[in-house]
Amino acid sequence: MFSASILLQILACALYNNWWPMLSALMYVLVPMPCLFFGGGSTQFLTSRDGGGWIDAAKFLTGASAIGSFAIPIILRHAHMISTGAMFIEFTSFIIFVCTVLCFHRASLEDDW
Repeated sequence: MFSASILLQILACALYNNWWPMLSALMYVLVPMPCLFFGGGSTQFLTSRDGGGWIDAAKFLTGASAIGSFAIPIILRHAHMISTGAMFIEFTSFIIFVCTVLCFHRASLEDDW
């Protein structure tokens, strides 16, 4: 699923001969960073009610980077830097990426694995 997301990301650029949509791929790298730095590599802190300065910062940074992944294609389309088709391909890529992250999160919560 992750490979399909990256493929759509590249196709959004290659089909329309415009490489500005790759800017949102930067956010794909930034989304897991708060989990790695503040959560110890685990995604379980995202659903917990436990607080604390670093945990809350990690939740905020994860949410901000996820919203940025969705907002960058909209901003680029509004500035007429990408076409509408490329924007929709970016959205499809982001939805597949989110499904991949949710499947990983679900699999990491189960003890049977």
